[in-house]
Amino acid sequence: MTKNFLFVLTGLSLALSVSAEPFFTSQLIAPLSDLHNHGSSVVELPNGDVLVTWYKGSGERTADDVKIVGARMRQRMEEWSEVFDVADFEGFADCNAAMTIDQEGKVWLFWPLVLAHRWEASILMSRYSTEYLNPGCPKWDWQEPIILKPGEKFAEDSLAAIEDFEKDLPEAITERIGDQLERLKEKVQDPYSRQAGWMPRANATVLPNGRILLPLYSDGFSYSLVAYSDDHGETWQASRPILSMGGVQPSIVWKEDGTLAAFMRDNGPPPKRIIYSESTDGGETWSRGVDLDLFDTGAGVQANRLANGNWIVLNNDVEGGRHSLGLHLSDDEGKTWKWSRHVELVEPEAGSFSYPSMYQGRNGDIHCTYSYKKKADGPGETIKYCRFNEEWVKAGD
Repeated sequence: MTKNFLFVLTGLSLALSVSAEPFFTSQLIAPLSDLHNHGSSVVELPNGDVLVTWYKGSGERTADDVKIVGARMRQRMEEWSEVFDVADFEGFADCNAAMTIDQEGKVWLFWPLVLAHRWEASILMSRYSTEYLNPGCPKWDWQEPIILKPGEKFAEDSLAAIEDFEKDLPEAITERIGDQLERLKEKVQDPYSRQAGWMPRANATVLPNGRILLPLYSDGFSYSLVAYSDDHGETWQASRPILSMGGVQPSIVWKEDGTLAAFMRDNGPPPKRIIYSESTDGGETWSRGVDLDLFDTGAGVQANRLANGNWIVLNNDVEGGRHSLGLHLSDDEGKTWKWSRHVELVEPEAGSFSYPSMYQGRNGDIHCTYSYKKKADGPGETIKYCRFNEEWVKAGD
């Protein structure tokens, strides 16, 4: 653990040790737009600025005008900058943005560059900046695709899991999706299919030892893995798969004993719950995904370990729809979730709030962003920003 990381943890712990009054503020980052605004990511920079990125365009993977954009709120300011371009391969869709700040102080941006209008043909892109404290967009130092090589162990793990899942499925369902399962078995044994289409969603996690964990998922497989780097992003390795019935877009936190915990959205069959997996070797291998007792509609889950060791999860906490966006707080590393509070809660069909991102600032404040549409505000969509403290969550709805 580096001195810088120890200093950050100590400063955060001191800030959080003093009880505070609950507070919550929120605002739209940009006006409602007819264009699609989705897949945001938020970080607080070392100077206190808040940086948000997301993708914007006339659609998603099939819209060639989609690009990554961003906005910045300067320290001690209450207004957002004009929206600026962050990444744009003209003629291709640039989608889900995911950021982190590593132990060297570099701001990383990861996103999928979509080829042939197919998620499963995406290329995982990365870039970092060391000059990001000035107004506007960070100045990017470096850019490169991350090409992973999940090997034969990936195929062996996947085939074993598919066979186990088949045993547990009712015969009627097995008959209905039998062809899909056979195609999946072929796909996991194909090196090209294993290497293409891995996409980020949640922010990358930086462990106390400096390892960067970039959680990824595949629409082709409908499950997940983790890219990890032990040299500050110079090289990347692929973990073994995180296998489940539709657990995608992991968000990773760590326990005091070093165990890692991944929280995933549920793209599988009912019951719709957050899917959970653990790793005891730094993210290189993972347990089979299991359902938690937390509802999830299947539209993005963000989990964070706070500076005091508590865990916080933000997701659409209903089995259907995106009208409820709820926070869940645990002081025992996920054994129980003692406090809950809603960032957004309206009647079904009255609004859509999804794909949340969360980041804790140096003073303990929690920043979050999410895709926002609300009928009461009129047509259009944008990204909404909220800032609150742990006491606000504990106060409940």
